[in-house]
Parts: sequence; structure tokens; C-alpha cells
Amino acid sequence: MAKGPVSAFIQHHYRHFNAAALVDAAKGYEQHLLEGGKMMVTLAGAMSTAELGVSLAEMIRQGKVDIISCTGANLEEDIMNLVAHSHYKRVPNYRDLTPQQEWELLEQGLNRVTDTCIPEEEAFRRIQHHIVKLWKDADAKGERYFPHEFMYELLNSGVMKADYEIDTKDSWMIAAAERNLPIVVGGWEDSTMGNIFASYIIKNEMKATTMKSGIEYMVWLADWYRQNSGGKGVGFFQIGGGIAGDFPICVVPMMYQDLEWHDVPFWSYFCQISDSTTSYGSYSGAVPNEKITWGKLDINTPKYIVESDATIVAPLIFAYILGW
Repeated sequence: MAKGPVSAFIQHHYRHFNAAALVDAAKGYEQHLLEGGKMMVTLAGAMSTAELGVSLAEMIRQGKVDIISCTGANLEEDIMNLVAHSHYKRVPNYRDLTPQQEWELLEQGLNRVTDTCIPEEEAFRRIQHHIVKLWKDADAKGERYFPHEFMYELLNSGVMKADYEIDTKDSWMIAAAERNLPIVVGGWEDSTMGNIFASYIIKNEMKATTMKSGIEYMVWLADWYRQNSGGKGVGFFQIGGGIAGDFPICVVPMMYQDLEWHDVPFWSYFCQISDSTTSYGSYSGAVPNEKITWGKLDINTPKYIVESDATIVAPLIFAYILGW
């Protein structure tokens, strides 16, 4: 595929250190797909609020992502940006804010994520108004779904189209819903919609079992991996760390060690974009080779680590793969 100006710039200027690692990781991702492999992309941190969807959505549309693992926050915040973008407030001087100024943001209904404030009324409550109806309908019928399936139903129903404030081509959740892309959301409870769902359980307005659990996600992922890991296998492109990365990567050692399915292949490509330091003992900072000891990666799995800001690196890697 002919490369565009962004890719040409990367190839010419990114020659050493983390810049070179970025190029190597992008070429490895590209080669993995060319050889028939599939790819999981994991989203930790605030990637949706960082508007990674501008590049990730096109990756999804072009079939360069086969499955996503994300936090509950990333699942919902792409849709929040979709329906409330004009109400967001950027605070470039966020480092200088006093506790009083932070309190004033709260009183204005603005929840800050670094330099970006998400508007509670226009984002959280606008989605809540519609998603609760879907939850209650399923509950009344005795039906159960995963968190992302409810979000897909919300988007596919079209009930929020009048509220869209950005070009839908820049929403990765719109692109994922159109493809019915598999999504895994470990720890969904740790999100605004998860908190809202819990509030309805406490009020006895719904049953907790209406929402399928993280354990059920893991069981589902084991089946998906078994069906899709033949041939070149499944790669693992990890943006950040945390539960979005560690939850799905553990499906391989779970099958190999706990189920004793010794024919299960390891992840066949691995890239991690992280600014965490390995000496602190965190999963986010664990270097790829550490994962060999846990039965997640093979000795010969191509491994890349770009120690940098994912909001800078991920769009550049996606741009290279897309030929921009």
C-alpha cells in the first residue's frame, strides 16, 4: 500500500529510541495483518476523551482491529463526546487550578479529566435517559446482555442521532457498532454508567443479573480466542495498561494452565504503549518479557514497547498502518 505524507514523515524522521520503536511496532502490526493474523486493541486511561476515535474508528472500518478490550469509561466516553462535544470545556492551565476552582467546576457540572471537562448534564444524564430504558426493558423480559451490547443497542436504535455533535466517522463506538465488533469490558462497574446501574439495583428497580458479568466476559473471550487463534494467531496491541490490558491477556494462561488446554497458542504479536516505569511493580509498567513468566507470551512472540504518551503515539501508529 502506498504511504501518505504522515507515514513518509514518520519513516524519514523517526530513526532512534522511542521514535524507532514506534516505527518497528507499526511495521510489526502491519506485517501481522498481512500474514492473516487478527488483532486485539486494548484501551486504558482516557483514550476516548482524548478523541482517539478520530484514527481508531477508521482502523475499525478498514478491518484492522478484530476485537477491543476497554475500560467502562472508554466505552461510554466516546459516546459522551459524540452527544455533548460542544459542551466540553478545555482547561489548558489545569495544573494551576486551586481546590476552590476545582470545586467551582464541580458546581458547574463539569468533571475534569486532565485538561478536559466532561459536562454531567449533557453527557452523563443524556445517555442515562435512554440507556436506563434499555436496561429496564431487558430486566422486565428476563433478558441479560453485556455492557457493550446495551451500548450497541442504544447507538443502533438511532434515538440519540438528533444529539450527535461530531462527525460520526470520528466515533470509534459508532464504527464498532456498525461492524458488531467484539468488545470485552472487564471491571465495567468502575464507570459512570456502572455507578448509575448500581444505583438502580440499590433502589430495587432492576436486578443486578440483568447485566452480564466480568466472569462471563472471560468465558466468552476464551471461546472467541479458541475460534480465532488459528494460523497466524491473535496479536495484542495494548494502549496503556490496567484492567483493559491485563484482563484479556490472561485468557491464554487461564486456558493453558487452569483448563490444561495445551494446544492453545500464545498471543502472536505484542505491543505496549506506556509511560509507566517497570520498577514500581505495576502491570502497566511490566516489560513484555515479564509476561513470558506468566504464560501470556512466547519466547518468539514479536514484542514492542514504546515508552511514551499514548495520546501522541497511538494515532501515529494507526496513521502509519492506514497509510495516511
